[in-house]
Amino acid sequence: MSDVFFEAWGPTLEEAYRQAALAFYETLTDPSKALRSEEMVVEASGADLEELLYDWIERLIILFDSEGFIARDVAVERIYREGGEWRLRATLRGERYDPGRHPQGTHVKGVTYHMMMIDADSPVKKVRVLLDI
Repeated sequence: MSDVFFEAWGPTLEEAYRQAALAFYETLTDPSKALRSEEMVVEASGADLEELLYDWIERLIILFDSEGFIARDVAVERIYREGGEWRLRATLRGERYDPGRHPQGTHVKGVTYHMMMIDADSPVKKVRVLLDI
């Protein structure tokens, strides 16, 4: 069993979660090789910021596993609370994975809560994620 651990950060939670998505895609392949031919809207939710981050990455994994979609551009438009739950809305631009054009990275089986960390109170927002590969 192996894992991939990454830390992502930015001046806002939206940017930190965006960077986490890009780190996920860089685990799979080189996203800079993807065209921006398709657009997907992804929404995630959770009772707290950790559950939101888990749901966010899990939805990206499911999107790759079910449709082969890899994003070159990720725009996390909004992270907000609604009805006692955290929500995220993002737009992804990319295309379907093509092994002839996209380098093969490491397949991600899942996201874990193990070692997950979110620092939303500092001027630079940070998230840490451990992926099961």
